[in-house]
Amino acid sequence: MAHIRKPLAAATALNTAIFLGEAIAGYKSQSLSLLMDSVHNLSDELALICLMLAYLLPITLSRHLQRSANLLNSMGLVAISGVLVWQSVERLLHPTPVLALFPVVIGLLAAAGNWGVALFLQGVKDQNPAIHLAYLHNLGDIYVSLAPVAAGVLVALSGSSFFDPLMALCIASWIIWTTVQEVASSREGLLWPEDAICGHGPNEAAERF
Repeated sequence: MAHIRKPLAAATALNTAIFLGEAIAGYKSQSLSLLMDSVHNLSDELALICLMLAYLLPITLSRHLQRSANLLNSMGLVAISGVLVWQSVERLLHPTPVLALFPVVIGLLAAAGNWGVALFLQGVKDQNPAIHLAYLHNLGDIYVSLAPVAAGVLVALSGSSFFDPLMALCIASWIIWTTVQEVASSREGLLWPEDAICGHGPNEAAERF
């Protein structure tokens, strides 16, 4: 079990740095695209923490934890994204200056960080379906984190902050759509996850108890 816990812990720590870095930089630079990607990485953070705890807690607790985390993660992500959609529309109507260098630099670092998270998970991705999903998700996040970079470059080239809330609006809308689709297509899995999803297969359960 330790060979799974260690890469999960490393991936969680690195994702924490990505989430906090984007949140702080987004606030300081008034970049909604960075804040939106930070929210996206927060959802990854909750999933990774859930996986970590699933490998530390007894089976019954980890099953309930996974169920609660799935529901809260999905609902919270949609709610926060909805707020940022509203903020993006406000910024489009009433532009606010954005420090373009922040989304470019931090976005590139976040993309590299997501690649690092996927690298940590690569060696254990076949141990558990949820870990495999987290691995694939972070590979995709590499490209999502480049959206603030594109926004920053466009703001710098055009001198207009219009592109930052526009990019944030695109990211938020995509997150809401994909999250709702995922909940609709796998609601039973979200409410009643199997032991394998919680990090405990039959053999692991026998070993622990």
